[in-house]
Order: sequence, then C-alpha cells, then structure tokens
Amino acid sequence: MPELNPLQKAAVQYVNGPLLVLAGAGSGKTSVITHKISWLIRDYGIAPRHIVAVTFSNKAARRMKAHVADLQNGDHSKDLLISTFHTLGLNILRDHLEKIDYRPGFSLYDSEDSQALLAKLLRGQYNGKNSPVEAVRHQISLWKNSLVSPAEAPLAAGGESIQDVAARIYGEYERHLQAYNAMDLDDLILKPVRLLQDYTEILEQWRQQVRYLLVEEFQESTLSQYELVKLLAAHRGALTVAGDDDQSICASRGAHPENLKQLQLDFPQLKVIKLEQNFRSSGRILKAANALIANNPHIFEKALWCDRDYGEPLRVLRSRSDEHEAERIISDLLYHKFKHNTDFRDYAILYRENSQSRVLERVLCERRIPYFLSGGASFFDKTEIKDVMAYLRLLCNPGDDNAFLRVINTPRREIDPTTLDLLTAHAAELHTSLLQASMDPGIDRRLTARQETTLRGFTHWLMEMINKSDDEEPARLVCDLLADLDYEEWLKDTCNDFKIAQRRMENVLELVAWIQRLARQEEEKTLSDLVTLLTLSGILDKDGEENPGDYVSLMTVHAAKGLEYPHVFLIGMEEGLLPPLQSQEESAIAEERRIAYVAMTRARQTLTFSFADRRKRGGEVINGMPSRFLQELPPDDLKWEEPDREPDPHAMLGRADVYLANLRNMQGNSQ
Repeated sequence: MPELNPLQKAAVQYVNGPLLVLAGAGSGKTSVITHKISWLIRDYGIAPRHIVAVTFSNKAARRMKAHVADLQNGDHSKDLLISTFHTLGLNILRDHLEKIDYRPGFSLYDSEDSQALLAKLLRGQYNGKNSPVEAVRHQISLWKNSLVSPAEAPLAAGGESIQDVAARIYGEYERHLQAYNAMDLDDLILKPVRLLQDYTEILEQWRQQVRYLLVEEFQESTLSQYELVKLLAAHRGALTVAGDDDQSICASRGAHPENLKQLQLDFPQLKVIKLEQNFRSSGRILKAANALIANNPHIFEKALWCDRDYGEPLRVLRSRSDEHEAERIISDLLYHKFKHNTDFRDYAILYRENSQSRVLERVLCERRIPYFLSGGASFFDKTEIKDVMAYLRLLCNPGDDNAFLRVINTPRREIDPTTLDLLTAHAAELHTSLLQASMDPGIDRRLTARQETTLRGFTHWLMEMINKSDDEEPARLVCDLLADLDYEEWLKDTCNDFKIAQRRMENVLELVAWIQRLARQEEEKTLSDLVTLLTLSGILDKDGEENPGDYVSLMTVHAAKGLEYPHVFLIGMEEGLLPPLQSQEESAIAEERRIAYVAMTRARQTLTFSFADRRKRGGEVINGMPSRFLQELPPDDLKWEEPDREPDPHAMLGRADVYLANLRNMQGNSQ
C-alpha cells in the first residue's frame, strides 16, 4: 500500500484486538477505514457480508462505499454494509418488529412530525408564542440518545421547567407513537439496543453477522450508539473506530466525546494509533489550529504536523458592519481569484449561524458570482415531495394520522376544518386512527350528508390504493397515484407561474425515478421498506446536495465538517457569535473552540478571518468585539487589516493590471 504512511498501514493491518485510530484533521482517517475494509476482504479473508462499517451521513457512506469498490475493482461491494448508525438500526429491527409490538410498514417521523404530535399532546396548555414544543422534542431526543426511559425521565429532569414538561409528556408521546405504528429517528438506535439487550438469540444472530465492525467519526457517537457498538463487538473485540476528540462538535445532538475514553475501560486490550501527520493544510494554518485547541482539555494528547510549506499569514479583516464584511469578503475573493487564476469552487465562506448567509447571498447575486448554499432546503423538504411521501406513508401505514392530515386536502377536496375537527373527536372517542374513524358507521351521526359524502369519497379511493399497493410495482403505483390525483394539473392551477409548476412536477418525477433506482438496488424490498429508506435519507441528508460545479461554497461550520477547500473565509469571529452568548459555560466554550478548530482545518492554502464592529441580529444592531479565539492564535502568524486604511495607489494599480490581464486571457480563450 504505497499511498499509506507507516502508521496508517499499521492501523489497516492491526487485527489482534480492538483499535482506536486517533485521527487528527486531514490525517486520512477515511482512507484508513476504506483500505482496512479492502484489506480485511482481500488479505485477512473475511467475507464482505460479515463486515459492517458505520459513518454519520448517507453522503459519507456513499463515498466510502465507492472508494472501497475502487480498491476492490468493484468486487463484493454489493455485499458490504456501509451505512449510518440509523440504517444499521433499521436493518436490525426489520425482521423483529413483532418483538417490540410494531407492524411492518411503520412510519418514520422527522422532527416536523414529532413536533406536530407533541403540539397535539400539549394543546391548550400553552399559547402559540410560548409553546415549548421544539424544546420538549429536543429534550426527549437527548434522553433517547442517552438511553433514558420515560420512567427514568423525572429523575433526570433536575427541576428545570422544560425538562419537567418533557418528563411529563415523554410517556404519552411514546404511547402515541406506538399506537400510530410510528417511530422517530432516535428510536432507530434506542429500539435496536433494547432489542439486543432483551433477546440474547437475536444478539447472537447479529454477532455472527458482524465479524468485523468499523466506525468513523466516533467522537460524535451518542451513548445509545456506543451501547450498540459494544453489544455487537465486545465479545470478539473485532473493532476499529476512528475519531478525534478535538473535532467533536455535535454535543447539542447528544454526541458524547467521552465515549473515546470509555473505550479504554470497556476494551482493556484497546490499542491506540495516533495519526498526526496532516496532508491538507499549510504549516502556518496547523500551527494556529494547534495553538487554539491547546486551550481545551484533552482525552488524548496529539499535535498535528505537516511537511508542506509554512504558507501565507492568516489574515484578520475588521469591518464596520455585516454589510461591509460581506462586501469586503466578496471583493477580496474576486481579487484573489483573478490574481491566481483559480476557480470559484476553490473558495468556501464558513459561518456559525445560517442567518449569516443572507447578506453574503445578496452581494454575490449583485456581483453575479455563482454560489452554492449548503444546508438549504433539501430535496425532501420540498412541499411537493412531502405531499407524495405522505401519500406513500399512508399507503404503508394507514394509522399514520400526520400523513392523513397532510394529504386529505391535497389536492383540494373541500373537506373543511369543521369536518376534520369532528373526525378527530370521533377518532379520540374510539381510540383509533383518523382513517379508521372515517370508515366507522357512527361517523354519520356527527357529519352532515355533504360532509360525509366528501369524506367517504376520499377514504374509499384511499382504501382502493392501499389494497392495490400489495401487488403493484412501487414506481408504477406512484405513477397511478399521481394520475388519479391529477397532481400535475393541480400544480398548474395552484402555482402562480407555469415554470414553477413545471419545476415542482420535475421534482416529483425525480422522486419516482429514485424509487425505481432504489427498488432495483434493493431487489425484493417492499414499498414500505423503500418509503422508510427514502424518509431516512430525507432526515439524515439535511445538508442537501454537494456543490454541483464551479460555485463559491457557503455553509455553516457544522456542514463543512469532512470537507476541505484551498481557500477558506471564516466570518463573524465575534464574541456573541463564535462563541455565542448562550455558550459561556466552560464546557460550552470548549465545544465552540472545537467548532473554530474544525473550521480552520478545512483550509489548505489560505485562511482569512473576519469580524464586524456592528451586526444586525434579531432585528437590532449589536456592537461587536473580536472573538476570544482570535486572541488565542499565535500573533506573529496573523495579519490584521483595518477597514479604514487608505488604499495604496500602487496596489490599486497592480490590482487593476491583474483584472485587465485576466480579462484579456478570458477574451483570448473564447476566440
């Protein structure tokens, strides 16, 4: 393996016990994981079907699988299970749903579905403005990720108001999910863990299946994910995990970087191999990143190094306002591009909060600079996709009330709110789903003849489609459904612009094509399996698509993790933004420092920071001061640039010459 250094090669070939690859930023951890998979198959003789590799996004899993396929010349790649934790959990549950009192075709709730259910359970207790629904959902999610049950929640609440509300509603929330034959995303880890803990025969079956387990980005694992790893791998110790406590930036989602330390306790034979050579960034960028992160406590000590050039100074741009910051950053980017004849795709502008992108987008549009906004609305967040997916969820799980309410008037059927209120009351009285209640003979006592006729017309058609779904090929079924709904005509009628309607219909057709592709890949999977996989993709791939071409990348630091760019701008380096005002406890500051560290180590050649004296936030103008993190960087490696410095006329002339020379080159190339 000539492309691997000695430590990487040692990590690939170590199989005498559990292994932690402590992989610093840019040190090639993904390459180690993919090469190890290939080595386990080719040289160690483990059948591909017995190797499981886990990472933290579908996008990363696809990349990893493609890399292994290249290393294996395409052999055996279909037999490998390379997935997210949630997809692995889904695979564990799929054949044992009856053990946890679920039926096939269960619905998978995203955060919007969960919040809708919680809002229903909390209705009347809070007004809209003060509703704690989102905070309650987040707290329940944290508890599930920490293996805290509804019975244990009151003890874990600690007297905080939101936690008390969450503890009170948690059990009821779980009972309603069970009644609806639905799970939320966290259940795809929690329920497999409970299943394996409660049924030794299923645990043994999966231990025989998983002969070697590899986990990437282990520092972002939750307590429930760690428990799943331990259950599958502890008996044999055939385990390699790669992680870096300095890059743990997902505590708000339940990440537990202390899992790296716990490994040493649960796996006494654990071997640790440190990858400290960085193949990405200049020496100056690494020196600054090391200086920053040295202010944090460490589970494992390490220091990144490289044999690349020391590189250019790290610039710190001070701006008068956020508008001035955006103008200055974009002008600087343009000048650098023309001077060095680079591509727009070579540049990334990173920020702490999504709201910071707005002023950047305005300036980029005004300058006609192509850009790609990562973390915008994903494909599955589009209204038309949510509509069609709700219909498919309902075909698979007639008890899914959220899906029923979404589709009952899409397209418009004149089923008014009064009818729905009466139907909801009838369903509550019968303790059944809305669809079941709509078919109950007693509903006619609540509804007028017109209301009943309209409702029955919808439910009769829906039941026909449900019966049809048992035999129809999935993509054909979707096409039939769209034809029955006359969905394309409805889009034309409801959209103000024909092109918008056309674009939305193209999205729907892309979903149909996706179902076709997935059905071919998964072979014998049912419609409910395909719908669950698609729903899971929609929940996990919130960062949307990758940069499709020559565009400047705009994204949050969280979305940038795992990526790298020649030239990076990290904007908003201010107290109250990075770190945020609400993150002033020592542990929170340590995480924000890791966030800044991750952002810095995305850069290969140049790194520019910026901060503003004033910034519009939440409808008011806030005075800013430089982030404390800037003060923690080596001063000799920083070049501070004030906003009001008089321009050097020679520099301006030089800049003009660069522009003209590049324009001439562009004209010459086009002839």
